[in-house]
Amino acid sequence: MESNEQSGFPTPYLREAYVRRFPAAAAQRMETVFTLKSATQQITNVLNAWLESTAGSPARFQTLALLWGAGDRAVPHQEIIAALQVKRATVSAMMFSLEQEGLVQSVGDQQDRRRLLATLTEKGRDIFTRAIDLNASRLEKAFASLQPEELVVLQNLLTRTKDGFLTVAEDEAKS
Repeated sequence: MESNEQSGFPTPYLREAYVRRFPAAAAQRMETVFTLKSATQQITNVLNAWLESTAGSPARFQTLALLWGAGDRAVPHQEIIAALQVKRATVSAMMFSLEQEGLVQSVGDQQDRRRLLATLTEKGRDIFTRAIDLNASRLEKAFASLQPEELVVLQNLLTRTKDGFLTVAEDEAKS
């Protein structure tokens, strides 16, 4: 029997009970779900700690990344809301905090005064550049055991897995 470290099931007795009730293929699917959930949670915890140590929070890191990637183009707050998939109030509060720290600047859009446009300040660019360099080094170490072609396979498998879950959720929502 595999140890809990190797098996996706949280306990051997749960695995045994599942195998008694379902065929081996069903147990393998459930074990895959447990493994995926555990790995996702552990990776998320590490990533959150990395991002918090470099930018203050994952959402702040994502916002700084979005603005950094836009270069000199001012980014509408609405675009940040869509990218982060959060509420307007969340982005408004975060942008206020980033502005107070001197990392971003928001100005009203000259064509549409209802819209706010954000850019990185020089200080924000410097902080983000240091953060992205450090995190790139961390990711290189984290993925050191995988070859580039294995990363592509992993990405494809994860995408197909996500798509499968979304398809089932959509089908259930329709019925």
